[in-house]
Amino acid sequence: MLKPPGNLETQRLLLRAPVLNDADIIFQKYAQDLEVTKYLIWRPHETVDITRKFIQKCITFWNTHEAFSWVIVRKIDSEILGMFELRINKFSADIGYVLAKDYWGLGYATEVTKCMVDWALNQEHIYRVWATCDVGNIASARVLEKAGMKREGVLRRFIVHPNICDEPRDSYCYSAIK
Repeated sequence: MLKPPGNLETQRLLLRAPVLNDADIIFQKYAQDLEVTKYLIWRPHETVDITRKFIQKCITFWNTHEAFSWVIVRKIDSEILGMFELRINKFSADIGYVLAKDYWGLGYATEVTKCMVDWALNQEHIYRVWATCDVGNIASARVLEKAGMKREGVLRRFIVHPNICDEPRDSYCYSAIK
């Protein structure tokens, strides 16, 4: 089973595996933020304990190779900006990310997404990296495009974004292939 490195770097960012001590900052910066979580598949965390349980799940998934999560850290000041996740399934990998609102529009999401797409496609047995985003999430669609991914189409009634409604919504599907 392919296991990514625990740390990756871009020009401005360090991606590292999450630790339980990250919970307070993650909760404070974005996990409880209604605007940040609007297009995510989970509801805002009501307590820091929920964030701790989420991080513990990330650590468990890393160890069982179910999914690989990284905390996005700005190198210049060690600020935690968000998280990125990669899930490997035989010949493909799908990705997802979240970024605190204070860091939107600064190119960080594109930078980390491009890094992860490049890393995955450089692996011998990964031929496709893909992601979805709600059709209303124009900013995320733009991030995926700027990271070199191509829109393949619309997945009708694909996924529930519970902070918008309780029914599946349409999502754009993006990919990069080799």
